[in-house]
Amino acid sequence: MPIGPYVADFLCREEKLVIELDGVSHDARQEEDRRRDGYLKKHGYQTLRFSNADVLTNLEGVLMAILAVLNSGPPPAPPACGRGEE
Repeated sequence: MPIGPYVADFLCREEKLVIELDGVSHDARQEEDRRRDGYLKKHGYQTLRFSNADVLTNLEGVLMAILAVLNSGPPPAPPACGRGEE
């Protein structure tokens, strides 16, 4: 979804929430990502970043973090998988 000069992976304009899924390519683009996040913040958007691995191996934790933000709380770290915690 376009936001100014940038394209968001996922966007909820009503909530001003951007969700980015970062793969290995983002390791070399950290400064660019910081500038982008600064632009989005300046325009009222909050950005949540998740690694592709988190989405693939811990989708429930990622969704819980997104819900926490949508419910006005700070995003918790996704819980670790395999600990038997619920």
